[in-house]
Amino acid sequence: MVKRKGWSGAIAGVLLLSLLAGCGGNNSNNSTNGGANTDAGKATNGAAAGNTEKTNLRLYTYGTEEAYNWKHTLEAYEAANPGVTIELVQLSEKGDTQEAFKKLDLEAASSAPMDILMFSDAAGYAQRIALGMAEPLDEYIAKDGFKVEEDYKVDTHLDGKVYALPGKFNPWYVLLNKDNLDEAGLAVPTDWTWDDFADYAQKLTKGEGAEKRYGAYFHGPQAGGWMEFLKLKMENQPQNSEFLKADGTSDLDDPNFKATLELRMRMEKEDKSSVPYSDMISQKLAYRTQFFNQSASMILIGSWMNTEIGGTEKVPLNFNVAVAPFPKNNAADEKGLTPVTTDYVSVAAKSKNKEAAYKFVRWYTTEGQLVQGKNIPAWSKVTSDQVEGIIDTILAGTKNPEKVDKKSLVDTLVASKASAIIPPATYQAEVYKAINEEYEKMILGDQDVDTTIKNSQDRVNKIIAANKK
Repeated sequence: MVKRKGWSGAIAGVLLLSLLAGCGGNNSNNSTNGGANTDAGKATNGAAAGNTEKTNLRLYTYGTEEAYNWKHTLEAYEAANPGVTIELVQLSEKGDTQEAFKKLDLEAASSAPMDILMFSDAAGYAQRIALGMAEPLDEYIAKDGFKVEEDYKVDTHLDGKVYALPGKFNPWYVLLNKDNLDEAGLAVPTDWTWDDFADYAQKLTKGEGAEKRYGAYFHGPQAGGWMEFLKLKMENQPQNSEFLKADGTSDLDDPNFKATLELRMRMEKEDKSSVPYSDMISQKLAYRTQFFNQSASMILIGSWMNTEIGGTEKVPLNFNVAVAPFPKNNAADEKGLTPVTTDYVSVAAKSKNKEAAYKFVRWYTTEGQLVQGKNIPAWSKVTSDQVEGIIDTILAGTKNPEKVDKKSLVDTLVASKASAIIPPATYQAEVYKAINEEYEKMILGDQDVDTTIKNSQDRVNKIIAANKK
């Protein structure tokens, strides 16, 4: 069972919780004051002047205006629901989810009024459910007469209960500098393996020193986040794509975990075709900058980048871009299996307007995703036939959509599918942090692959044992 702690414990958990996975962003927008003492935050929910029933809902999010089209989306909801206002509380001007998690935890601990919460990853979602931050939605869902696992492409159950509905459906893919591919005489891959990926990276690497262009850039792991980059050969499998199995035991003896470590070591240390991990950490490199500044020809990233793939005011596109599917381990493996990220949209446990908040959550994760027009929805009613139209709308919002190989993007998205989802453990952040620390020792030259696996297994097993008590 999920162990639910009181709100007073949230501050003590802030430092740990801030280590959770997140997708850092470089977009900048003016943020709404997140404090509990804003005038809007003090708005009375109930009978207002003229006996008109008014409800103000506070939506806490890391999503920026540029990436989420909030103004248009919330105005559409308010127009269809007279008397309801949605107050947007943006927790990071850059869309940085780690910064947003820190601020969200502080807001929760200070008893700020909250109604709707957005979590950016499964581990962050699970951790905050353990803190008692979100309301179970099962009764509301039963009244609406649907099943999450049938109505959505992402199953959000935790310990048999649903605490969030999924918003976007963002499979991971590979962004490629098509100009660099053409220069090297390489075709845009439509079905490839990790060996192919490493071979491409070698052929795309060019130059030396400060002017060197690397074939590939991996944006993780770092600080217990971006752990997708340590599961590369596990995530494209139908089952057991996580460090923990569904029964809660360690999956670090999976040969694909070792193969991932070996791939990272080979590309950085032998081929010298991937940006050094030490550079990423010491220089605080950003994946957008690495790709759009043409410091790296290929990046593995989530399809939240669809809104930026054609270039933006802040990050212009000066070359042609193509998209390839997440690589497979072997040529005969099933095509399209890839990590999938989503927004976990919840009703705050302490909301005084839970029914109204749930109504918004259900709308936002269904029709609202189409209104927002920024992402492929996790709502299963949106068919693959509609993907191209959604992509046209998304690319039209970028500066240079003509520089994007739309066919490669649409084909990749249509073919993408998630492996079996393993509900995250409430202590998953501890597991991530431990594995991340052991990886750093390896990649920085302090231990070999086998020692890294053994130490990771020992530490993870201790974490599992401690949380069973």
